[in-house]
Amino acid sequence: MSVLLKKPLFGHVTNKEIAEQLQSKKKCEKKLPIWFNKEKIYFPKPLSIEQTSSEVTARYKSEIVNGKSLCDLTGGFGVDSYFFSQKVDSVVHCELDPELSEIARHNFKVLGATNVQTISTDGLDYLEQSDEKWDWIYADPSRRNLTKGKVVNLEDYSPNIPSNLELLLRKSNKILLKTSPLLDLKIGNDQLGFVREIHIVAVKNEVKELLWVIEKDFRKEPLIKTINFQESKVQQFAFLQSTEKSSESKLSMPLAFLYEPNAAIMKSGAFKSLTSTYNIFKLHRHTHLYTADRLIEFPGRIFKIERFIPYSSKSIKSMKVKKANISVRNFPETVARLRAKYKIKDGGDTYLFFCKTANGKWSTLKCSKV
Repeated sequence: MSVLLKKPLFGHVTNKEIAEQLQSKKKCEKKLPIWFNKEKIYFPKPLSIEQTSSEVTARYKSEIVNGKSLCDLTGGFGVDSYFFSQKVDSVVHCELDPELSEIARHNFKVLGATNVQTISTDGLDYLEQSDEKWDWIYADPSRRNLTKGKVVNLEDYSPNIPSNLELLLRKSNKILLKTSPLLDLKIGNDQLGFVREIHIVAVKNEVKELLWVIEKDFRKEPLIKTINFQESKVQQFAFLQSTEKSSESKLSMPLAFLYEPNAAIMKSGAFKSLTSTYNIFKLHRHTHLYTADRLIEFPGRIFKIERFIPYSSKSIKSMKVKKANISVRNFPETVARLRAKYKIKDGGDTYLFFCKTANGKWSTLKCSKV
């Protein structure tokens, strides 16, 4: 029986509160194992858990910062502040919601993060009123509008970072900003200015965060870093846009192996840089798949090409594939349409790639994963 349907279990705690605690804790099992496994942790409402950083991404952010002091303008549940406290001597955690601020304060004590000061206030107001200057300021603005819908553009965030950038750079020479993974890199770079680095962070091939390192008076080209956390390894690739623009894509028809960039690289747009860095070939200028006659370490998935045929209904039917993982790249049909058309179920060990190749024709690659 659900906790909500039972008689009150404790006089001072409602069954609704207990149900919310159980629901929120369950959401932390994989996302926040430190919090899940620690006794006496108090959990906020489930939505706060959904909006907070995971331990994987929070730990990565903590590797970016250093120094003696950091101010977290939008502290929330406190996951980022906790990991910052492992790298910085003193952390100020600002959170406008008094209940969430109190929850974070309690949990910092339970976790032994004694160098975190919690303040229930608007982070920008705190900066205005404080005489202190920090080594770093961190902000993860709310990306939901008044109707709780998600927003992407920086000017719709709360707080609006571009409008308050002058204040932030008066209080710190270095700012770490987390934004929506959907934000366009060029637009973000143009609006923020002084961007030293852009970090595109993916977990299990899904882009989770865009991180912007802003440094006062920095006017050079930002370094774009991509990272993809997998179960057993981490894939990283970094480049400059100028290098990408000046690079030439080397093209080839399919060779022995197929290379598919991970989601972080796809977001970054480093399509030409990959060919020169890894000495591999693109299948087509606008097909973001790569090939080589040798097996190499690569930031993405790797496949052995078992069969390569020109695309036609006759050729697909001749393969007699009943079950496969299907991907399309620079191809006029959708995955759903191809499945329905050729009666191919999802899953299994066979991978079919439908794409345009260097000869300008539609092609099909039957592959197995390496």
